[in-house]
Amino acid sequence: MRRRRLIVLVIALVATVGAAAFAVLTANRIKGSPEETAEAYFDAWRRGDVADMARLVFQPPPDFAERNRALDVDIGVASLELTPSALRRTGDESAEVPFTGVRQLTDLGQWPFDGVLRLGVRGRAWKVLWTPETLHPLLKDGGDLLIEKILTPPAELVTSEGEKIPNDSWAEAYLEPLRPEFEQANHGLALVWKPWGKPGEQLLTRMPEADVERTTLSRPVQAAAARALDGVEDSAIIVIRPSTGEILALADRLGDNYSAVRDVFPPGSVFKTITAAALIEDGLDPAAQVGCPGAYTIPFHRAFTNDGEVDRGVVTFTDAFAHSCNTTFVEQATTRLTGEQLSRTAAAWGFGHPIATGIGGTCGNLPATDDLDLLGADAIGQGEVVATPLCMAALAAAVENGTWRSPRLLSKEQVRRIDGEPGEDVPMDARIVGALRDMMAAVVDHGTASDAGLPDDVSGKTGTAEVEGRTSHGWFIGFRDDLAFCVFVRNGGSGRAAAVPIAVRFLKGL
Repeated sequence: MRRRRLIVLVIALVATVGAAAFAVLTANRIKGSPEETAEAYFDAWRRGDVADMARLVFQPPPDFAERNRALDVDIGVASLELTPSALRRTGDESAEVPFTGVRQLTDLGQWPFDGVLRLGVRGRAWKVLWTPETLHPLLKDGGDLLIEKILTPPAELVTSEGEKIPNDSWAEAYLEPLRPEFEQANHGLALVWKPWGKPGEQLLTRMPEADVERTTLSRPVQAAAARALDGVEDSAIIVIRPSTGEILALADRLGDNYSAVRDVFPPGSVFKTITAAALIEDGLDPAAQVGCPGAYTIPFHRAFTNDGEVDRGVVTFTDAFAHSCNTTFVEQATTRLTGEQLSRTAAAWGFGHPIATGIGGTCGNLPATDDLDLLGADAIGQGEVVATPLCMAALAAAVENGTWRSPRLLSKEQVRRIDGEPGEDVPMDARIVGALRDMMAAVVDHGTASDAGLPDDVSGKTGTAEVEGRTSHGWFIGFRDDLAFCVFVRNGGSGRAAAVPIAVRFLKGL
């Protein structure tokens, strides 16, 4: 009996000790495992579930959610890949999981990084021991990760062939102000690490493709135009392709901030091209016999003279044009035309048209007049008529092609964006165009531009515009095949002496 009681006592004692031991083990049991906590954290991180991430972190900082979200916003994270390695135990209640990550940035593409997720037992549970470097090792000691724009050189403007514009081309004053028009597309981006109190460091960059904008300038034509102006101050030459209106060359050496595109000058006898168009439209035949006396007085009005008061007697209207007879044009204009007619013809040939070049500009102006003295002066390019060299180049182009077009230095799309919609192309009267071509050919064949060294297939018109108290402006407009030009020498003298030699050098330099 005593033995049985002893056995019962022993069993009870063992049960009591076992229960106590189980209670101790249960009280000290650690919830979960580091593997489970790490896996749950990586899963929540991939999903961007900041609330789930925070529940797995031991004492997350108050700005835990904000830090995670702000980093994604600041650097434009589109997606995140995380690849954990095997967990390493670093103690009985500590562990770590090395991992690799790839953040897909919206603007910069993939950005790989390495990190370590540290874990520890806190409050009898495995928790993530989060610090800023968990997001990225660079954030260990504070600082910011940001996307910043990288300033790059301004757009490079090149020729229509895609080549560098020749040095000392005398087009720089027009090209430099254009560069800001293309700045928006001309920047790169960088992922920048900015440690507090230290210079920033670029981690990832995306440089834009070279921002190259083609102009309409032709390299050989621009080079020939620029060299033709060598040694000639206060001069300009503008070359246009008549079939398209493209400006093939724009060499401008005008001083005192004058512009061959924007500033107007009296055109002198080159304007007789428009006066001739008005007279032909009114019925004057280019072969008609007209007087070219040395001097002519509008009845009861002022007198006009030819250069040197040269008297050529009776000549054809074509020859009067070729020899630039002031007296012929004054007499015919004041007896056949009104100021309204001449102004209307000038408008048909570009005056008053909107010009959309990509670099601004204007053409010219001729107010209608009832004053015969003023009409006579306007008819020979003096009076109130003014024009830009650009406008006169467009006039020559319109004679060559038979259509007036707004000149342009950029593509049509860029011109519309910068200057707005240009005026429509204007087909000219074929009969008048044909007559003007013949008359301009006569100028070079036996008129004021003959024996000056111009190629045989060039047609043109010289002009000498008087300037009160100053030397006259010299003009020459012309064309050859699908190429039209205007040469202008401010206060340079006569068109034949000052402008024609430049045209000769230009054409021979092509």
